[in-house]
Amino acid sequence: MGTKQMFFFLCVIMALLCNHQSEAQAPIPNPGDCFSSIKKVKGCVDAVKAATKGDLKGLGKDCCHAINGLVNHCFLILFPGKPYIALRVKHACYVSLQVNNLSDLITCDFSGSVTVLEMRGIVLIRSRLSIFRAPAFNCLRSSNVLLSLSNTSIVRPYLEPPIACVLPLGLCSMFSTSIADSEQVGFTRSNIEKDDESEEEIDIDLSCIVSDEVVSKDVGTIVKLLKDCGSDRKELRNKLEECDVKPSNELVVEILSQARNDWETAFTFFVWAGKQQGYVRSVREYHSMISILGKMRKFDTAWTLIDEMRKFSPSLVNSQTLLIMIRKYCAVHDVGKAINTFHAYKRFKLEMGIDDFQSLLSALCRYKNVSDAEHLIFCNKDTYPFDAKSFNIVLNGWCNVIGSPREAERVWMEMGNVGVKHDVVSYSSMISCYSKGGSLNKVLKLFDRMKKESIEPDRKVYNAVIHALAKASFVSEARNLMKTMEEEKGMEPNVVTYNSLIKPLCKARKTEEAKQVFDEMLEKGLFPTIRTYHAFMRILRTGEEVFELLAKMRKMGCQPTVDTYIMLIRKLCRWRDFDNVLLLWNEMKEKGVGPDLSSYIVMIHGLFLNGKIEEAYGYYKEMKEKGMRPNENVEGMIQSWFSGKQYAEQRVIDSKGEVSGVDKGGIVKKSEREKNFLQQPEVRKVVRGHGYSFWDE
Repeated sequence: MGTKQMFFFLCVIMALLCNHQSEAQAPIPNPGDCFSSIKKVKGCVDAVKAATKGDLKGLGKDCCHAINGLVNHCFLILFPGKPYIALRVKHACYVSLQVNNLSDLITCDFSGSVTVLEMRGIVLIRSRLSIFRAPAFNCLRSSNVLLSLSNTSIVRPYLEPPIACVLPLGLCSMFSTSIADSEQVGFTRSNIEKDDESEEEIDIDLSCIVSDEVVSKDVGTIVKLLKDCGSDRKELRNKLEECDVKPSNELVVEILSQARNDWETAFTFFVWAGKQQGYVRSVREYHSMISILGKMRKFDTAWTLIDEMRKFSPSLVNSQTLLIMIRKYCAVHDVGKAINTFHAYKRFKLEMGIDDFQSLLSALCRYKNVSDAEHLIFCNKDTYPFDAKSFNIVLNGWCNVIGSPREAERVWMEMGNVGVKHDVVSYSSMISCYSKGGSLNKVLKLFDRMKKESIEPDRKVYNAVIHALAKASFVSEARNLMKTMEEEKGMEPNVVTYNSLIKPLCKARKTEEAKQVFDEMLEKGLFPTIRTYHAFMRILRTGEEVFELLAKMRKMGCQPTVDTYIMLIRKLCRWRDFDNVLLLWNEMKEKGVGPDLSSYIVMIHGLFLNGKIEEAYGYYKEMKEKGMRPNENVEGMIQSWFSGKQYAEQRVIDSKGEVSGVDKGGIVKKSEREKNFLQQPEVRKVVRGHGYSFWDE
């Protein structure tokens, strides 16, 4: 088969895999109907139970046929409180069936031909052709076509479950898997996600790719209109009324994704779309808008939308709706209102099961309200009995969100005191905590204790131990553990495993070893994530290296996130490379990634420390115009900067006067600042050089 034939064949495969249409709306079924269809298939019930824990290996062909025949509401029943698992199972079954149908056709020969060596699990074709690179990476985790020096090319299966996949709109439906935007109230953005890459959070997906050509064209039209109008809401409303775009569910979700950091623009478009004939809002659009409003602390408006959802028959309000509000309250540390929202389940006639209670605990711990979550466990022990998962949520909060080994050890002991057994998740959290803290001795002790208690370590435990070994400069031992993990335990290293090795190597400035691990990862058919590139970005030295690495990222199908831009803006500000800072800022705006609250704070901070007071104040005003508010501490700090600036300007004006500060009797009066000098911020210029900061004398 020639090159053109193989190219055409790969096109057909990608079209089949990425253009799956959504199911038609179906009436809400009885739970018995949902369970009866999978009970008919032998072993399917056990496979579905295993899938709730993330194990998709047991989903056979017949079981997948039964699952694919279910309507969306059945997935809510089969996987209560776990929509991300539902999406994985549904998508995995669809892909598995497609691959089974095509597997006999994927064997061909030519001087560059493809040979399928093995087909197990979810195996897709990932082409190295540049035209398919981004769509293949965004849609699915797949097998990797590696061209060898011989006349045969190898398809190496990549078996990682399709986590956080960006699917065509037909597959987005009511389920979504995305890590929610971390609302920032300070300078540190990544406290929650630092090195804990295997943790997944459920929230509203604002990043579904619009695959339909017509919708894509309409999206471009609306986005251009939003940019042209800027902050003029009246002009925006007039332009929207004049345009001939007909809103659809897919269009509204995509526009809300583009405007998620400007709540007024997003809400103006949302209201306009709701008034157009032929368009009816679905749960997805409501959830997207409520998420944006909650992020910007517009809680009253968000509750108004929830009341509007309640008026539908049947009500559109579900547990996910209230969970969004709970998370937004937790993000601003309003624990009281978060708990009140949880108790509002009864008002909306929703069940308050143990899964919903644990979702509340997760939301509290995710935003550093760990002590409140721990208090809730003991206060509600009669309603929600002590459970290993509940304690593990709190334990993980102390370990990986707060990062306090002392508190983690206290909760660990408390679990034993109340009769809750430690499981693999408990050990995983503790080992991860000690690993990040560099306590290799404690890591190895817990690792050995697991084996003695016959608790089989999972991949996350191995990743944490590998990270601890590499961080302590035992790189060869870390590599040996990877081999043991693969050969003896049958667990293939994934991207997180390699990242656990790459990060410590980069921090130790062992760049060549880190690159070797990176190349080894590519050879195994694993594609780097954004965190892989973040590790390398931390050791860059020039602006040219920054943009060179960004170009390589995009070529590999990995797009920079707002965290990427924040890291690079902070780095370039330290280098006083303001031209490139402005380039990155404008690029972030054009891509629709940001700017968000954290971006503005980092930009203002970087400009202010480098003496660019006017520019910093311009970004501060722009941030306030968009309705973004930092917490009181950050707001006070910024205000003190600019009050110091105003004082300095006043001193310059006063110094130009001939007798400024001298009364008629020739007695010098003390200025107001001199009287209260202890209460005023100190204004001194910082000089940076050779990686150090100095006071300018």
